[in-house]
Amino acid sequence: MDQGIVSTDWLANALQQDEQSIRLFDATYHLTDKTRNARQECLDEHIHGAQFFDITRIADTNSPLPNTVPSVSTFEECVRALGVNSDHTIVAYDRYGMMSAARVWWLFRYFGHNNVAVLDGGFPKWSAEGRPVDGEKVQHPPGNFTATLRPELLRSVTQVHDIVNAQDSTTTIVDARGAGRFAGQSPEPREGLRAGHIPGSFNLPYSSLLNSDQTFKSSKQIAAAFNDAGVNPHKPIVTSCGSGVTACILSLGLAQLGEHQVSVYDGSWSEWGSTESLPIDTL
Repeated sequence: MDQGIVSTDWLANALQQDEQSIRLFDATYHLTDKTRNARQECLDEHIHGAQFFDITRIADTNSPLPNTVPSVSTFEECVRALGVNSDHTIVAYDRYGMMSAARVWWLFRYFGHNNVAVLDGGFPKWSAEGRPVDGEKVQHPPGNFTATLRPELLRSVTQVHDIVNAQDSTTTIVDARGAGRFAGQSPEPREGLRAGHIPGSFNLPYSSLLNSDQTFKSSKQIAAAFNDAGVNPHKPIVTSCGSGVTACILSLGLAQLGEHQVSVYDGSWSEWGSTESLPIDTL
């Protein structure tokens, strides 16, 4: 699973052959539509065996920033409660096809678990193919997952500021938000944030890496998307977005190219855009 994605065919076969070796998660996150309840949607209808992975709660809930990385003990406690063992294969999906599931892929890797992937095309593709879904309650005995932290996958605001100040000029910051938000011309979905982007960063909306059915484009097309955005995908990259969620899609896209010198700025624009002392640029 070095590349971090699996097809619907792969998942269907894997569930049929050895369902108990897999922990399947619905990681849907509704950023703008507050009328929807992702947890309830999962309870009502999910791919057989899937549980809800709440990225807003399996997080540092004491942080003023959304969705930030939890402590090792918190992550272990949460995923053990979901029945995750250290030898399980983890597969995540979401109801947008590709929006928040990559965050689960990145979190497990950050906590040292590489046997993790995202379902390419997510729930929409699975459903469109007529594959089985149900509303059966899923309950596993507590797991034994043990984390081994990989701090190189995470960047702090201080580290990103150092890059901006050219103290780390070898690293490129790539922003996964839409072009309008990056340019400071479209409103942010969260209140209290300035408009614009981190100085010196490049814009590559995560949707640029996806086909119309929300599956990933080919490796050749992904490489072209980075190059067209002015980014050399073979050099160290820090991915950013609004709150560290869709930044993980860029990281997952780079994994398709075999590139692993990639880290996520977890605070992303929620932190940078709300900190008046930090510089911003607009187009």
